[in-house]
Amino acid sequence: MKRPILRQGDILLVPVTTIPPDARPVAGERRGAGLVVAHGEATGHAHVLSHGDEFVTEARRYVRLAVEARLFHDEHAPIEVPAGEWELRRQREYAPGEIRTVED
Repeated sequence: MKRPILRQGDILLVPVTTIPPDARPVAGERRGAGLVVAHGEATGHAHVLSHGDEFVTEARRYVRLAVEARLFHDEHAPIEVPAGEWELRRQREYAPGEIRTVED
């Protein structure tokens, strides 16, 4: 079954078939058992996966979920994230003269 691209606020989760071999595991910030995948600059609220392992390359971030997880944020409804490997992306927006990361 094909996994969909998922979005919650300024976070985009893109399914990948495999995490690149040059990605290294990182501890990642935790809130209880949850993995913080992004902080909201505007509100201070965070996007938190109920669990998962984080990996990074020089330019990309990934998570591996052994089982289905939930993605939480104080200002959005939680979403279900199927097990598997995902690339984490922060959405960006155009403003006259610059491209900037969306502040959620």
